[in-house]
Amino acid sequence: MAYINAAFRSSREYEVYFFIKNKYVRVQYIPGRTDDEILTNLRLISSGFPSLAATVFAEPGIDCSFDTEASEAYVFSNKYCAYIDYAPATTNDKILLGPTTIAEMFPVLKSTVFENGIDSAFRSTKGKEVYLFKGNKYTRIDYDSKELLGNIRNIADGFPVLKGTIFESGIDASFASHDESEAYLFKGEEYVRIKFTPHATEDVILGYIKPILDGWPCLRGILPVN
Repeated sequence: MAYINAAFRSSREYEVYFFIKNKYVRVQYIPGRTDDEILTNLRLISSGFPSLAATVFAEPGIDCSFDTEASEAYVFSNKYCAYIDYAPATTNDKILLGPTTIAEMFPVLKSTVFENGIDSAFRSTKGKEVYLFKGNKYTRIDYDSKELLGNIRNIADGFPVLKGTIFESGIDASFASHDESEAYLFKGEEYVRIKFTPHATEDVILGYIKPILDGWPCLRGILPVN
């Protein structure tokens, strides 16, 4: 069972949104430390993001997301996606594009494993690139030009540091840290922080794979969400 279904880095320094089923929580974190803090208590997506009420992003919920410029992000639910201004710490969010299907928003993903859903995603440090993950596959796209950047590959081939770990077969949620070239990956009740190397395969695991509740103690009593 996925403890966290989706996440994206906030435009506010060291803040992250975690989405769990039809709910979310906003957290302040410090990479490599455990003195994280809840900024927005667990609440329904529909109440924290009124623009998403009565959409698939509120029920059943957001299952993938990634940040772009300013306070904007793409959110996904099954084969649907939307581009939103999430208006941090307010309820003034608005839908900028969509909702529509992934294939319509990103035609380059049509007829690929990503067409009917994306498991997780995180921003690269290169331009407007983003990494997309589905099952044991991943690819990179430019979310502005909507171009595919490289082939669809096995996670273990593009991220050899993840070979032999739970993450080579899939990633439930991920987000790019505010620390450059670092990302958090989540699967089941565990997570890891990595140093990634865009366009290369020299990634490094920072620390070790461990339970989410050990590394993010503020989420104790919240996760797992029934």
